[in-house]
Amino acid sequence: MKKWGMLLTAVLMAAVVLSACGTKKSDNLVLGLSADFPPYEFHITNDQGKDEIVGFDVEIAKEIAKDLGKELEIKDMNFDSLLNELESGRVDLVISGLSPTPDRAEQVGLSNIYYTAEQAIVTLTENKDKYATMESLEGANIGVQKSSIQEEIAQGIPGAKLTSLTKINDIIMQLQSGRVDAAVLEGPVAEAFVKNVEGITITDAKPETEDDGYVVGVKKSNQELLDQVNKTLERLINDGSIDKFVAEASALAEK
Repeated sequence: MKKWGMLLTAVLMAAVVLSACGTKKSDNLVLGLSADFPPYEFHITNDQGKDEIVGFDVEIAKEIAKDLGKELEIKDMNFDSLLNELESGRVDLVISGLSPTPDRAEQVGLSNIYYTAEQAIVTLTENKDKYATMESLEGANIGVQKSSIQEEIAQGIPGAKLTSLTKINDIIMQLQSGRVDAAVLEGPVAEAFVKNVEGITITDAKPETEDDGYVVGVKKSNQELLDQVNKTLERLINDGSIDKFVAEASALAEK
């Protein structure tokens, strides 16, 4: 009986330990992003020769993590899977050039707008005048990022044939090879690619959208985190930090 009693005690103690481990809160804040969106988030080889994800969205995330007293953990994934990962709880927040569309507002919690930018049309330099207006894109082959606001813009162009891809690098390659005539990109992203890729340019065409601002996404039920995100964003906007992050990331993207 004594032996069985000791065994039972050991089992109960193990159960308590496992239960405690299961309920222990993580010290990490997990950020989901798609790191092909300079100057928002992109890969570089740092001074130690290692791959690093940088960008002004990353700097914002670091500030949110700091205010929460947590370590930032970054998960790089396809843009069209970000909100599903957020809903599932595999990431805590999404900061990846996310526009506050009505559909997204129903799916996840969205912060206040932290940055506003215009959209742009990119094409081969030789075709700059050919696609100088939105009307000239009617019936054209257009490259866009899947599940993005740019995809929605292109869907509104009469007769346009869309090539929707998960990575912007692939869209640029499609443009260079002539498989698409033009691409709809977010303004600073377009500028970063034009400065680093020979033979492409931004045209005079001006896409119009009501969703030019960008927000942070959190799980719908996590109001506490959303409140803290908005508090951090307000601080960063008021003290000029976001403008500083944008300038630094833009300069880094040009190297």
